[in-house]
Amino acid sequence: MSMMDKIKSMLKGHESQTDKGIEKAGDTVDEKTQGKYQGQVDTAQDKLRGQYGSGQDKDRPPQT
Repeated sequence: MSMMDKIKSMLKGHESQTDKGIEKAGDTVDEKTQGKYQGQVDTAQDKLRGQYGSGQDKDRPPQT
């Protein structure tokens, strides 16, 4: 089992906490870079949420 598979299995069932961590990490990067790479950080956050989190964008409501 690869390291990524282990991480995915650990995060499974904890999507809301994963989303919070992704958001906090992105905010930290934005703060350190003074927002210079905000667009790239937001894109990375969306992709990480899609793979490891709830799959929902923070700005979009969940689809029903």
